[in-house]
Amino acid sequence: MSAAAATAEPAAAAPTLVPLHRDPQFRRFWVGQTISVLGDQVSALAIPLTAVLALHASALQVGVLASLAWLPHLLFSLPAGVWIDRRPHRRINMILADFGRAAALATVAVTWWLGVLTIWQLLAVAFAVGALTVFFDLSYSQFFVALVRREQFVDANSKLSTSRSISYIAGPSIAGFLVQVFSAPVALLGDAFSFVGSAVALRGIDVVEPEIGPRGPVRRELADGFRFVRHQPLLRAGVLCTSTINFFNFLLFAIFVLYASRTLGLSPATIGIVLGTASIGALAGALIAPRVGRRIGIGRAVVVGSVLFPAPMALFPLAHGPHWLSASMLLVGEFLASVGVMLFDVNQNALMAMVTPNEIRSRVVGVTRFFNYGVRPIGALLGGVLGAAIGLRPTLWISVLGCLLGVFFLLASPMPHTREEDLL
Repeated sequence: MSAAAATAEPAAAAPTLVPLHRDPQFRRFWVGQTISVLGDQVSALAIPLTAVLALHASALQVGVLASLAWLPHLLFSLPAGVWIDRRPHRRINMILADFGRAAALATVAVTWWLGVLTIWQLLAVAFAVGALTVFFDLSYSQFFVALVRREQFVDANSKLSTSRSISYIAGPSIAGFLVQVFSAPVALLGDAFSFVGSAVALRGIDVVEPEIGPRGPVRRELADGFRFVRHQPLLRAGVLCTSTINFFNFLLFAIFVLYASRTLGLSPATIGIVLGTASIGALAGALIAPRVGRRIGIGRAVVVGSVLFPAPMALFPLAHGPHWLSASMLLVGEFLASVGVMLFDVNQNALMAMVTPNEIRSRVVGVTRFFNYGVRPIGALLGGVLGAAIGLRPTLWISVLGCLLGVFFLLASPMPHTREEDLL
């Protein structure tokens, strides 16, 4: 057999790629995640508003609340990554995590109806939901590569990010309406039902998940994850950049609702409408991200997103004047930042999936989340402390300027010169 024939046979035998929107397994997963992320946006507004409006929380308490929601990523990402890599059936982990999160959120509405809701319970619920999210997300990373072909990683991430973008548009507006009409604690039931919808969708999916190979000591497996991230230049630069952005962005995240409601005097409905309308930028960003990555290179798209995401948020501390003007400044800043974050996320998530081997995927994702998400509770807590100590506007300025430092890690790496075809 000639060399040409030998190379032609595998190509001829390669299965034809089915467009993802025609793949019933992916469609079911996509629908379930769309429902779930829509509910998440309800909680993103309703939880802090429950603290501010129902429990009259201070800036420090709001910062602690935001911190506890992300603290599990710092505490559990590393052991959870090892645990998940040692076990099959990640889909079952995801289903159980969904039902657990639904039950935790439902307790807030129940205790509020009974008149016994406290800030301590809200803090505990935020922590519990965050912990279950760690197990869901790390299982998701393995489940995703079993569900989606490698050549379709960017397309799949774009579609899932499009759903997330639509949730950014509809979710805050729905949340603002629900809070205005039914109260913030009751609005949380919307997210509880969305987790149930996600679990039901996952139950109907049947894919062959990656095999579990021989395992060594836990400490060595953790070290393997750290070692891979440290020596993989694209992952290392991405982690350093993302961790920097996340740390400083969560100074802003922790106090944004407090700033918009108390300093600018905007109502819950107005805040929801502003965030929802501005998030059309996230939809646009998710739709154009694959095209931008192909046109300028997937790595360069990550670099552009790392600047376009934080820079427009300078409009937040600049917001002032009548409600229509301050709301408009928030809207424009959020719109442009939403375009940037999708350019950043869609391309970087696909890049991470391409360069990470299946056998250590959950551990590597656990390590990256340990840094990327682990800094979030520290940033959120610092945001609450600084907001109480030096004021909300100065804290927002520190957040924006700090976020912009992240791009320097990418510029010092091979990221700007990396193209998708180099990784396939």
